[in-house]
Amino acid sequence: MDRFWSSPRLVFGSAAVLRVLLLAFGQFQDAFSSVKYTDIDYYVFTDAARYVAAGRSPYLRDTYRYTPLLAWMLVPTTWGGTWFLFGKLLFALGDIVAGWFIYRVLRGSAGMRTARALKFTSIWILNPMVAQISTRGSSESLLGMIIMALLWSVTQKKIILAGCLLGFAVHFKIYPFIYAASIVLWLDENTAARGQKKELGPDNHGLLVSLARFCNKSRVLLALSSAVTFFLLNAIMFAQYGWPFLEHTYFYHLVRTDHRHNFSPYNILLYLNASPQGQSKINLEKLAFIPQLSLSLIAIPLALAKKDMASSMLAQTFAFVTFNKVCTSQYFLWYMVFLPFYMPSSSLLQKPMLGGAALVLWVFGQVLWIQQAYRLEFLGQSTFMPGLWTSSIVFFFINVWILSIVITDVGQKFSLRTPERAGGKKSS
Repeated sequence: MDRFWSSPRLVFGSAAVLRVLLLAFGQFQDAFSSVKYTDIDYYVFTDAARYVAAGRSPYLRDTYRYTPLLAWMLVPTTWGGTWFLFGKLLFALGDIVAGWFIYRVLRGSAGMRTARALKFTSIWILNPMVAQISTRGSSESLLGMIIMALLWSVTQKKIILAGCLLGFAVHFKIYPFIYAASIVLWLDENTAARGQKKELGPDNHGLLVSLARFCNKSRVLLALSSAVTFFLLNAIMFAQYGWPFLEHTYFYHLVRTDHRHNFSPYNILLYLNASPQGQSKINLEKLAFIPQLSLSLIAIPLALAKKDMASSMLAQTFAFVTFNKVCTSQYFLWYMVFLPFYMPSSSLLQKPMLGGAALVLWVFGQVLWIQQAYRLEFLGQSTFMPGLWTSSIVFFFINVWILSIVITDVGQKFSLRTPERAGGKKSS
């Protein structure tokens, strides 16, 4: 076993084999079972790719709510035969590449030995849930790959590359904009001249001096490169597809009211308001962004980013997903990709009873909700109240409890630091 964990080739090879086996199983299940393995979203992606291949807009496909880039990437799925699997292979590869960036950050910034870094990387690449979601045809792994490349580039001080990746990530899916706060705050001690602050004169605390110090070179480069990338991609897509691009890629997600397969406690409100007869005068779900962004965009970065950027990004994402008015199982991948950075020094690992309880409750909350949803969607039983709503509330409070553990750990117990921040052992 020691040989396995000391070899990146064996670990990543096993991750590839796991995904190949799941792809093969998925083909068998799709052919012989009434319950299909392939995610319905994959058919949406591939249908949009057919429109693109024919020189038409991907938005002619109902429910395609993504950047045209995704449809462009999947054009090979239109070539017939086994090429239909191309997208699943691409998404599975995204899982593995994301894992490689995780491994590089753990080896570099965290200074872990190979075996230890691979063990924590396996939380992502050998996770059956992660592998299943990508091989079913979910594109979330591509975003995970981009985000991990972003994290790696920031820790390596490749600021322009980081800005381009941040702009690309926000173009691909809106929510990564929250990471800008943690990255900007973290860049303070890593890229500014650290030894000059005490040498400044009496105007050290002046507003202009503080502003000038905050707008250091790295932060300016990050802002410019991310903005240029984001707006350039959007300009190209808008020139090609016009208003439907903006409507379906961005504006739809600001007002979306999906109530199916939604773990959120806002689920029932969204369902009721989807019916003209059931609409309420007070649409509470429209206020969901207030606690969501207050935590993920402001409070958590201010409290945690300078201590541990990667774990701060985990807490941000966990809060964003937990408080979002739409929450599906695919969204869990958004924060699971950060677990390898948080877990090494977490109380969830140091206290097995606590960690086991958190895992069991997190799984239990999902099972409880899925049981109610199964009765509703497959058996036709009305479980909206109290079953589905109660299970959503239970799962919400379980996630809030786990989030509180993460925030406490990062804020009080540890800090994942680069070698430069760990005591100046590395020459500058």
